[in-house]
Amino acid sequence: MKPAYSVIFLTTLIGAAQGLFLALFAADLLGPRAAAQEFQVVGSVLALGLSGLGLLASFFHLGHPERAWRSAAMWRTSWLSREVIALPLFMLGLLVYGAAQQQGWAGTGVIGAVVALLCLALFVCTSMVYASVRFLQEWASPLTVANYVLFGCASGFTLATALAAWAAPEFVVRFAAAASGLTLAALATRGASLRRNARLKPKSSLQTAVGIKHPRIVQTAQGFMGGSFNTREFFHGRGVSWLHGVKWAFLLLVFPLPLLCLAIGVAAGSTVLLSAAFVLQYLGLLAERWFFLAQARHPQNLYYQAIS
Repeated sequence: MKPAYSVIFLTTLIGAAQGLFLALFAADLLGPRAAAQEFQVVGSVLALGLSGLGLLASFFHLGHPERAWRSAAMWRTSWLSREVIALPLFMLGLLVYGAAQQQGWAGTGVIGAVVALLCLALFVCTSMVYASVRFLQEWASPLTVANYVLFGCASGFTLATALAAWAAPEFVVRFAAAASGLTLAALATRGASLRRNARLKPKSSLQTAVGIKHPRIVQTAQGFMGGSFNTREFFHGRGVSWLHGVKWAFLLLVFPLPLLCLAIGVAAGSTVLLSAAFVLQYLGLLAERWFFLAQARHPQNLYYQAIS
């Protein structure tokens, strides 16, 4: 498939925002005395800002942004429509949660629990947009859901660690440990999906695509003088070496480098290293999401193999 950069930024930004909120909520559950108010408020504003940037990025994926409201109309059957509904509700919940923390309201735990449910619902909706596409075998797996949840939580807790180093030092060690555990869990599930996808075989063939049973078929043209929507939107246009490069880049940036920065940053008490852990991991997630989208092999490419 051809990766859409608007989708890449949407999913990675809101994933980090969701993970950051879950870290804030976890800190709040430790008790009102332990959860620093400044940390909660700044974290809520940051999570809301990341969600807003993700929502803004999604508009660049629309041919007619002024009709965006219609995308929620098919909520009964479409995971995309459910995501369109869940994201603004999650952002509204973040706004209420942050305001409650700012005003020192009692019962922020109850508000946080409601927002946490919205957060989890958004994770499911976003991941199921892809996992529910059965004819793309690389996406149609429970591992897709697990990866979206774990990557979002890992990046969010890594960001929370850097934020805590500035506003709530008492949470740094616990957040760093949680971020490391989530990153390792994401490595396990993403590694499993990479191994699974490497073993996949197309369920169709060139013979079934064109309806001819001859054992040897070679396509020299698709019937057009140039490209078309089918050749532009369902294939990334990159070579095998490029895909391998992106894969190893995200494997390095998402997993070992952030873990190293977290370990050294906690030991040295370095806010710079803890911040670098998030920056490196987020850059890796951009590459990971590009690879995730590009790796999916659309069955129509069996037919559209040559332009001219």
